[in-house]
Amino acid sequence: MTTTPSFPAARAPGCPFDPPPAIRSLQEETPLARVRLWDDSTPWLATRYADQRKLLSDPRVSADISRPGYPSPTPLRSGSISFILMDDPEHARLRRMVTAPFTIKRVEAMRPDVQKIVDDLIDELLAGPNPADLVTAFALPVPSLVICQLLGVPYADHDFFQDNSNVLINRETTPEAKAAAGAALGEYLEKLIGEKLEKPGEDLLSGLTERIHAGELTRQEAARMGVLMLIAGHETTANMIALGTLALLEHPDQLTLLRETDDPKLVASAVEELLRYLHITHNGRRRVALEDIEIAGQVIRAGEGIILANDVGNRDPEVFPDPDRLDLRRDSRRHVAFGFGVHQCLGQPLARMELQVVYSTLYRRIPSLRLATDLSEVKFKHDGSVYGVYELPVAW
Repeated sequence: MTTTPSFPAARAPGCPFDPPPAIRSLQEETPLARVRLWDDSTPWLATRYADQRKLLSDPRVSADISRPGYPSPTPLRSGSISFILMDDPEHARLRRMVTAPFTIKRVEAMRPDVQKIVDDLIDELLAGPNPADLVTAFALPVPSLVICQLLGVPYADHDFFQDNSNVLINRETTPEAKAAAGAALGEYLEKLIGEKLEKPGEDLLSGLTERIHAGELTRQEAARMGVLMLIAGHETTANMIALGTLALLEHPDQLTLLRETDDPKLVASAVEELLRYLHITHNGRRRVALEDIEIAGQVIRAGEGIILANDVGNRDPEVFPDPDRLDLRRDSRRHVAFGFGVHQCLGQPLARMELQVVYSTLYRRIPSLRLATDLSEVKFKHDGSVYGVYELPVAW
């Protein structure tokens, strides 16, 4: 009898940038396979790029976490994580309320401010101890400062929201601890929104208060949206900065290429390739079928869970030749690191811009940057929904 493989699967020792071998083997064998989750449920795992894009854009596929059959990565807790785990039309209604600040034009207007944040933090890094932990000294403060500025959240509270967001995204956290962290963040954002209802500013949360006054949004809904954007706005980019730096340090030819260029097109290409190569949202996007769906020679029945393993989708050799090679000159713009379809990541223009500023500045300003420990000593975030490193000791 064939054993149903567990998901998520373990990465190979010494290969921290590559998807788990067991999932790569499934990709080679079949486009759709059953996998076993923590609760013994056996949803479908889609491993190939083309099928993933089809399913992510199929209206018969639901992102609603409350539907029976949804392949939750952990025991469900009460409450909602705003519109990302909803379907249209409610998903579209709420998402439209926060779209404007993330348009390319608005994000580009923020570039000089982000450049100053990056340069100031590098100044502090160079003036501080050597070696240093790049995560706490640089990778985490950059996106935290940016998202705080965008949302109107006091950066002085960053320890509080970073600690609680770490609890929420850790797979091994108990449901009780997740509920407590979620409640703490919700109360914090609700109080902050209350202050902005009385005295609004020019930030995104103040913009949501106009929706509250108009009766389009409740204060609780606005708080949930704030929690989502606060967590997503710093966790993902922080991990991409640190993990991307480590990947480049382990590929010195590619690091040299990036450090020595002044071509913004090559910098943009490097960002897309690192997003494809690393894919930090490494536990797949979760969905459930609303109707029977025939795809890749199989029928996914209504009510069956689906996991889109986008990390291996981004390593599909049918789309990205020699996919396990990091090549900053590759055209990787078709990657699915930000998802696809109506739930594609809202903040991707901001993430791209931040990474472009970081990757074009850090290695040029600190050309001798190097890993201050052995790669085998670096502790990776295998236990979280966002992949990265807990610390990155660097020297120069």
